Amino acid sequence: MREKITPRSQDYSKWYTEVIRQAELADYAPVRGCMVIRPYGYALWEHVKEGLDRRFKETGHENAYFPLFVPMSLIEKEAQHVEGFAPELAVVTHGGGKELEEPLVVRPTSETVVGYMYSQWIQSYRDLPVLINQWANVVRWELRTRLFLRTMEFLWQEGHTAHATAEEAQEETLRMLEVYADFTINDAAIPVLQGRKSESEKFPGAETSYSIEAMMGDRRALQSGTSHYFGQKFAKAFDIQYQDENGKLQYCWTTSWGMSTRMIGAIIMVHGDDQGLVLPPRLAPIQVVVVPIWKKEEERTVVLEAVETMKAALGACVRLKVDDRDEYSPGWKFNDWELRGVPLRIEIGPRDVAKEQVVLARRDQPGRAGKSFVPLAGITDAVTDALAQVQNDMLKRATEFRDANTHEPADYDSFRDAVAQGFARAWWCGDVTCEDKVKEDTQATTRCIPLDQLEGNGQCIVCGNPASEMTIFGRSY
Repeated sequence: MREKITPRSQDYSKWYTEVIRQAELADYAPVRGCMVIRPYGYALWEHVKEGLDRRFKETGHENAYFPLFVPMSLIEKEAQHVEGFAPELAVVTHGGGKELEEPLVVRPTSETVVGYMYSQWIQSYRDLPVLINQWANVVRWELRTRLFLRTMEFLWQEGHTAHATAEEAQEETLRMLEVYADFTINDAAIPVLQGRKSESEKFPGAETSYSIEAMMGDRRALQSGTSHYFGQKFAKAFDIQYQDENGKLQYCWTTSWGMSTRMIGAIIMVHGDDQGLVLPPRLAPIQVVVVPIWKKEEERTVVLEAVETMKAALGACVRLKVDDRDEYSPGWKFNDWELRGVPLRIEIGPRDVAKEQVVLARRDQPGRAGKSFVPLAGITDAVTDALAQVQNDMLKRATEFRDANTHEPADYDSFRDAVAQGFARAWWCGDVTCEDKVKEDTQATTRCIPLDQLEGNGQCIVCGNPASEMTIFGRSY
């Protein structure tokens, strides 16, 4: 018998962990700070991968794979990069019973090994651009961990590209940011803000970092994907050069971009409720669950025959599961599939068969409000229409929630209140001193400087000096 899930309003962090474990998305591993992704959670990740991978290939990228181990000498080639990652590195010093001549770093990210390989592969302008993505695991030695959001080992994709000009590389950086936004909005049903990271928040070694920022159900921010413009920093560190059309050697311009299993944490926290997961149809491992209901054996035969007819109609267009387990009551099954966040539930009993109808229940609208009777003859259209409506309504609710909790404070006192209750959109002068003061006073950080800016200028919300850009501030995971 499952324990009752802690309400979000009582303890949001506890609710989050209980939902993950009871819905069997993931569990704690025997290694501190690591997780085991269970089949249901991995199926969700596979749909995330499919949505992203299709978009990567549509924009001309190819998948490849680079080693898990990186020589320490490569990590040390780019000064800002090694300084930024030093506290998080896992280092192998022994192998095969012997001390290694050079320590190996367990991949925290792959810019260095990719840079080395690109220096071997790129010789001419004809070799450019190089547009490669890899799906991999990475290790970062985190002190405080939380399932999906921050673990020592996690899964992700990381794109690495090389270009002939700065303009091409900058276009690539923003193109991939838009790819992430398109996926997150349209597949995950999560509204995001696209923007530039501050100097103190950017990726180690990047010239400019961009991110998509989302608001979780507790009004905290989550950085959900990043895209980095490196300029020629890594090209010069790793000697990535090409011969241009005039026969002159030039350094390449490079980028990288990534999204991880943290996206699953975002889906849980943006859409989940006190009953458990609420999954967007486009990513849900099971889009429709059918619960047949009967009391007598003769009713069972009639109901299951109708279910088979329904499966034949729906099987080709939706991810369908029939829960015909005898050992559980219909009510227990309803609660189980609500916990797992299946977008639609179809209930069918002998009376429904007689009336040639089913009960269609939406997960995103619990109770009677989400239930309707649908003729069996029109089940395919009804289900596909309902899934589309669920997807749209989930995005609409998440957008309304974010907008209702995004404030534009007039002074620093109201700013402090605003970041305690959600996002604050405010003028910022760009000075790190003001940024540090906000962090010290409120625990909030600059989430991003939105690409979509208001015209004109204002006064910094912290110091009152002239400011030319609005910035999103918020407390984050």
